[in-house]
Amino acid sequence: MKKTILDFNRMKDAGERIVFLTCYDYLTAKYQERAGVDMILVGDSLGMVLLGYDTTFPVTMDDMIRQSQAVRRGAPDTFLIGDMPYMSYQVSDEEAISNAGRFIKEALCDCIKLEGAGVDILSRIRAISGAGILTMGHIGLTPQFAGQLGGYKAQGRSADAAIKLVEQAKRIEEAGACSILVEGVPAIVGREITKRAEIPILGIGAGSYTHGQLLIYADMVGMYDNFTPKFVKKYADIGGELQKAFTAYSEEVRAGSFPVDAEHSYKISDAEAEKFMEILENQ
Repeated sequence: MKKTILDFNRMKDAGERIVFLTCYDYLTAKYQERAGVDMILVGDSLGMVLLGYDTTFPVTMDDMIRQSQAVRRGAPDTFLIGDMPYMSYQVSDEEAISNAGRFIKEALCDCIKLEGAGVDILSRIRAISGAGILTMGHIGLTPQFAGQLGGYKAQGRSADAAIKLVEQAKRIEEAGACSILVEGVPAIVGREITKRAEIPILGIGAGSYTHGQLLIYADMVGMYDNFTPKFVKKYADIGGELQKAFTAYSEEVRAGSFPVDAEHSYKISDAEAEKFMEILENQ
């Protein structure tokens, strides 16, 4: 049965950890649901992992909706979060509500996520939540603000910066967010944000104290090898296995050893084969 925000609040209170992964396609979603993942994020990281961009900035709402629909078909009974892409919510509250609503209406998402904690972003969280849409905040290393952060760097590594993150988390909670993703911060910062929160805190590279953990699935199974963040643990080398399979297939096709007709071809009866050849010969 699909979990709800009430279940996640109960898990938080009971000290049960929430399992959270990204996903971008139907096939992977099926396997994640079978594994019992609690939450799936269709992240704008699909720009890099799925579409081959260098950053998440080129990702559009149509990209996000299409892939969210695919994930929902693969995981109909898992809590699904749609990631608001760059410039889908920054312009105005009204545009933010409209785009957030697309995730709910067109892709059957249960929640949306957006980055940042500035005054305008807090307004967006209030507006989207006020429209009845569950909203997850996102602070720390926020890729859509990478230019302001000076790149994809860990955040909260000074006392002042750490205090700022704790304060941001509280403001996001007060604005009506149902949960917060904290990315790329020291474990002590993740711990103190979590201790003070009344809503679930999910971490990605934020230490072991958060209420749940997120990883980008292509990182943790060894498929995305452009770079690997420090916080990633690889649970498989699917990329390596795919490389082996593709190489073996290429070698066999070139050598003429695949396909083997007796094993890999459809059969025809001897009588029909003889009739087929007679027809050809009489043409």
